[in-house]
Amino acid sequence: MWWNWGLMDWEQVNKLVQHMQKIDSHQHFWQYNAVKHDWIDDAMAVIRKDFLPADLQSILQQHNIDGCIAVQADQTEDETNFLLALQQENDFIKGIVGWVDLRAKNITDRLAYYKHFNIVKGFRHVLQGEAPEFMLQQNFVNGIAALQAFDFTYDILIFPNHLPAAITLVKKFPEQKFVIDHIAKPYIKEGLIGEWKHAMKNIAQYPNVYCKISGMVTEADQQLWKPEDFTPYLDAAVDAFGTNRTMFGSDWPVCLAAASYTAMMDIVKDYFSSFSDTEQNNFFGNNAAAFYKL
Repeated sequence: MWWNWGLMDWEQVNKLVQHMQKIDSHQHFWQYNAVKHDWIDDAMAVIRKDFLPADLQSILQQHNIDGCIAVQADQTEDETNFLLALQQENDFIKGIVGWVDLRAKNITDRLAYYKHFNIVKGFRHVLQGEAPEFMLQQNFVNGIAALQAFDFTYDILIFPNHLPAAITLVKKFPEQKFVIDHIAKPYIKEGLIGEWKHAMKNIAQYPNVYCKISGMVTEADQQLWKPEDFTPYLDAAVDAFGTNRTMFGSDWPVCLAAASYTAMMDIVKDYFSSFSDTEQNNFFGNNAAAFYKL
């Protein structure tokens, strides 16, 4: 495609470049520690090692991806600070989803501190490891209210049985930006879809809730999955959220337990290949850029 740059001012050029960016909205870095990362079980032994920006950068370049969102993998503020330090040396990290104790009495002070770092876009708690009612505790709800006051996003990491509680939570905060990680981890290996699909349709009714199409390969049969295994779940997610509130995420390096980055990418590239250029651009970058204010 040819552009007459001479007829465009630099503001227009910058908007065009921003419009064309591709973003991996969900990946992790860590220096492997058997205690800290005890969630990496024997089935995922291949990722029991360090994964740092130098390991990811060439992969992103290979797939013409301009940048990524680094998401917490440990529930400490040290983790948030670790990601901040990595970003200072690697500008392809476009945003950070960190961790703070949302239940803490000093949550306002902690969020005020992290607001000084423009690269910190939001926060996450590993709700999949908690009972569904955990997110409805008053002190946790107070933390979400504080996020909204500071214009931070919140990543919802849950299993399907958490979706009813998540719906109750998002109802309370119509102005808070939420995104569901990994399409709420449906039971792809077992082929279960009905209750999950219904609940996803319900939570998608709230326009402030987005969905990351990520993490699917590790919810399937990690050794024997086939691309067509994911089609019903992709259909349901896109039907619920459309192409303006879904975003691509690799879940690298966790995805490596079941698929290479290229194999994981091929699933969604093939699925979205029949969509319009605008819809593909939104899914592969523009929606993440808008959600996280990149």
